[in-house]
Amino acid sequence: MKIAQVSPLVESVPPKLYGGSERVVSYLTEELVRQGHDVTLFASGDSQTSAELVPIVPEALRLSKVHDSPEIHTILMVEAVCKRASDFDIIHFHLDTLHFPLTRRMERPSVTTLHGRLDLPDLAPLFDEYRDIPVISISNSQRRPLPQANWQATVYNGVPESHFTFQPRPGQYLAFLGRISPEKRADRAIEIARRAGIPLRIAAKVDKVDEQYFNERIKPLLRDPLIEFIGEIDEREKDAFLGGARALLLPIDWPEPFGLVMIEAMACGTPVIAYGHGAVPEVIDEGKTGYMVHDIDGAVRAVERLDAIGRQTCRETFERRFSASRMARDYVKVYHNMIHEREPLPRAV
Repeated sequence: MKIAQVSPLVESVPPKLYGGSERVVSYLTEELVRQGHDVTLFASGDSQTSAELVPIVPEALRLSKVHDSPEIHTILMVEAVCKRASDFDIIHFHLDTLHFPLTRRMERPSVTTLHGRLDLPDLAPLFDEYRDIPVISISNSQRRPLPQANWQATVYNGVPESHFTFQPRPGQYLAFLGRISPEKRADRAIEIARRAGIPLRIAAKVDKVDEQYFNERIKPLLRDPLIEFIGEIDEREKDAFLGGARALLLPIDWPEPFGLVMIEAMACGTPVIAYGHGAVPEVIDEGKTGYMVHDIDGAVRAVERLDAIGRQTCRETFERRFSASRMARDYVKVYHNMIHEREPLPRAV
């Protein structure tokens, strides 16, 4: 099958540091190539891939000092895709919604994975108009605000089994990994660690938009000797960071569309303690790969019960439910369905 993957330009594929959507695009692209498909990747020029790379900009926009208008380059990328549309059996977009007007008019089948939150008010009228655009959710909970959308399937994200090393013995610290922002609630993670009396290591990036929040709300909490702020880390550091943790803390305060970090932790054998918002109940097997909680007290009690979670069970669950090979196979089913215009596939279970 000839497949085009169209990635956001904010990060390279895969990202050099933080980046969820582009990392999933990388995992999917490489696995599709491994499974024998002819894949073309539209992405930034500093991307690394075994597929044919069509570079749209020389380097990822977030780390670039040259480009400050990502929407312009995204429009140019969509135009480049449309010019080559006849080369592909199917085109898979990962761009949110900017491409909808053009893809509606393309002759080749296309599908879009929506990677972000969908409970924003302005999205409802957009999807009222574009009810015909085929879309894929990354969790069943993600799609709830937009029942009118043309949902084709839910495909859970996946990670290559070789990317993370199983660590059979728990470490001595709790981990927080991702991004410092109000909805990620690093402040809750700090309070959980303090009350549990266990060190917390925070590996997270701080976007410009969140610098004030970080300086005013989080930075003062880092004075506690139990808390260590590491900053943004790369993929190699992430493996050791998650594998060496006693548990991953995900005390989120938003409808998480998926939460890639949860399956990355599970791949290392590390259980997850998370607030049960968004996709969390779909990812965590309660009492087997982690605990879902609703407040600080519940999280502290969950820390005390971590010995009941088998790290081997976490790894085996990851391999069964969240591998990149499973993700690619699920997407290929969607591609065939789109090409042959069958009925929408059922949701993931």
